[in-house]
Amino acid sequence: MFDFLGFFKGKEPTSGSVAKDRLKLVLVHDRVNCSSQVLEMLKDDIIKVISNYMEIDRAELDINITQTQAEDNSGTVPVLYANIPIKSMRRNSN
Repeated sequence: MFDFLGFFKGKEPTSGSVAKDRLKLVLVHDRVNCSSQVLEMLKDDIIKVISNYMEIDRAELDINITQTQAEDNSGTVPVLYANIPIKSMRRNSN
């Protein structure tokens, strides 16, 4: 998880916190049975579809699977998180 307050304090994340975040990501992927190869294929497909409608900043693209609290508070559920910076909309050719 991103350290929101640490960002404003200008702190660099410690190697321990980075390792913890990576381990959480691996565990989430394992729980939803999503390998890194599947996540990469999913990213590629999302990029292809969105690129039909808009120009995106691929360097800043961030797509991950993470966990969030279930609406009925029965535990956590996997969610697909996508942060896709849009440079411009494409003109409709119709």
